[in-house]
Formats: sequence, structure tokens, C-alpha cells
Amino acid sequence: MDSKQWSEAADQVLMHTYGRFPVVLERGEGVYLYDLDGKKYLDFGAGIAVFALGYNNKEYNDALKMQIDKLLHTSNYFYNVPAIRACEKITQMTGLDRVFLTNSGTEAVEGAIKLARKSYYLKHGTADGEIIAMNHSFHGRSMGALSVTGTQKYREPFGTLSGIVFADYNNYEDVASKITEKTCAIIMETVQGEGGLYPASPEFLKKVRTLCDEKEILLILDEIQCGMGRTGTMMAYEQYGIEPDVVTLAKALGCGVPVGAFAAKEDVAKALVPGDHGSTYGGNPFAAAAICKVFELFEKYQVLENVRQVSAYLEEKLDMLAKKYQCVKERRGRGLMQGLEFDRPVKEIIKKSMNAGLITFSAGERIIRFVPPLVIKKEHIDEMMGILESVIAAEN
Repeated sequence: MDSKQWSEAADQVLMHTYGRFPVVLERGEGVYLYDLDGKKYLDFGAGIAVFALGYNNKEYNDALKMQIDKLLHTSNYFYNVPAIRACEKITQMTGLDRVFLTNSGTEAVEGAIKLARKSYYLKHGTADGEIIAMNHSFHGRSMGALSVTGTQKYREPFGTLSGIVFADYNNYEDVASKITEKTCAIIMETVQGEGGLYPASPEFLKKVRTLCDEKEILLILDEIQCGMGRTGTMMAYEQYGIEPDVVTLAKALGCGVPVGAFAAKEDVAKALVPGDHGSTYGGNPFAAAAICKVFELFEKYQVLENVRQVSAYLEEKLDMLAKKYQCVKERRGRGLMQGLEFDRPVKEIIKKSMNAGLITFSAGERIIRFVPPLVIKKEHIDEMMGILESVIAAEN
């Protein structure tokens, strides 16, 4: 069957929870994807910021094949070496002390929420701790993660956890005004992704960190999308000179294998004791082996240095589009997490770009998001620009 036939078959059996493109991808190589019909696509979406190392990396694949032949799963009633090594690497990267391995970023956020609520419970004896989250944020689709996601239309049909208060991102006064004696945590993305590619301002994040210290409130940073080198440092918060009390990770942590994590400082992590939290598959040897290999290859390929070099070039090229075309309002973002805001919906621009062999995603109705593999080169940016500009020129 061809892509059209498979798409039609999918529509008969899948829940219609995604606005999927009528493309059936079959394989990947480097920074390119290929569909069932043999069409080639330059990938500037990386599976939504997941495939940091690109596709079909032999060293990565071999490490996973080797682990498959050893052990896939044991349960968390036992230790396994890959999980221990993975958590060691995460603590070294984050500067935090304890790690819980999950299957996804959403689950990492769920765990962080539970950790904050349990910490409050131990101090006050009640389970009514409040969490301040940011407007226009995105933290996941499960009930807890959805509850701290700052888009009303996502939350409204489902009802959400009580005790969640929303404040404006990059507005310290608004955040401070929402503090009560019940506030147990403030959660935010260091760089907002779905909300429009907005980095936290240095002044805002530093003042919030100080406020949390003064009020004994936990600062939870969601670096599921902006962490793991995407902004030019392993953790985006390194660029602000602060550390969170809790951080959530996923996406590029496993580079394709479903895995996430939340890490916390020692005095915070100790709030969770046996029976408080768990995961059947979290930290299994296969997923943990993927994490270990990702860290190894980041160092071997000097991924951070590449991000710093090519992101400057990407910014330059995207800024050129903003200056040249009236329909492009501005470029913003950090590292290889960039967005172009338009004066119109971008759905057709993305569709036409894909027809021409370029994959990008939106972040809201009017923003095209660029989150390519972290191993892209300048020539890939030039190729992307050639396709995108031709589409924009026809739209302008």
C-alpha cells in the first residue's frame, strides 16, 4: 500500500486526537526523513525536539541492540547498571542530587507535582498546597500536567486539579502577587515552547528564584524541550546562573526511546518514600542504556559546540526573513529552539513547505517552530532557507 492508502487505514482505527499530515514516514538518515513513497524531507522538527542526534546513528543503534540482547526489563524491585549510570549522568548535568526515571515528559511533570505537594504536606499536615503556573505554558496532557498547562481551551473540557493559580510569564510582579501561605511551588518552562518560543528573561528568573528561597517555595523548571543542549548549554538554566529545586526532562534525553526524568535537590527528594510514587517501566535497562549512550555521543560529537555555532547562523538567517518580508513579524528563541511569528496563520506555510520537502511544526496559530536535530550543519540551514523563503515569498 502507498501513503494514501495507509493514511486511510489509520483513520479507521486511530482515535482522532492529532491533526496528522497525510504522510507515512518509513525511515530516517541523518537529518532527513523518507516516506513510504520515497520522498525525502529535511527535518527541522526532530520529532518535536527529540532526535538531537539525528536518525539512524549507528553507534546509538548498536548500543540499544546490545542491551536488547542482555536485558529489557526487571521492575524497580531490583537495581540495574544502565539506570544507575544514567542517573549519575543526570545528576552531574543538572547539579541536583536525586533522580526518578519516567517514561515521558508528562510523567516527569506528574512526579514533580506530587513531590511538591508531598513536601508541603510534610510541613503543614494538609494536602492543599497551591502551585503557581504560567499562562501560555505547556507541560503535558495527563490530568496533573494539564492542570498546570496555561491554555484554558486545553483544560476546560476535563476539569483539573484544585489549587493551581496562573500568572503571566516574565512578569515578576504578577507572580509575586499570587503567592499565598499555601503556595508550595512555582512551575515554569525556562524557555516556553508551545506558548510561542519565549525565553525567560534573566531578571525574571533570578527574582523568582530569590522569591522561592525567601518564601520556602519550590522552583520547578520544565526543561523537557529546552534542556539537553538545545539552547547551547546542557540545561538552559545554566545561562541564568541559578538552579531549580526540581527539574523535568525528556525528549532528547533518550533521542527516540520513550524516557523522561525528574531530578531534585536532596532535601526536597527525601519527601518521597517507598509507596509514594512508582513506574512499572520507568528506568528499565533498555531506556536507561539509551540515556547513557546519548550522553556519551553528545560529548564525542561536541554537540554543544555545534549548537552554539549553527544556532547563531540560524538566528541570522531567520532575522533576515523578518526584515525582508512584511508578513514575518519577528524571530525569537534561544539556541536551536527558534520561532518565526507571522501576521497570519502558518498552517498553509507549513503545509506548502512540507510539500517542498521541509518539515517544521507550529507553536500556536501564527508561529513556525524550528527545533532541528542538534547535529545539523550550516548547509542544512541554507537548504531549509531555500525552501522556506520560496514559500514565504509566494505568500507575502
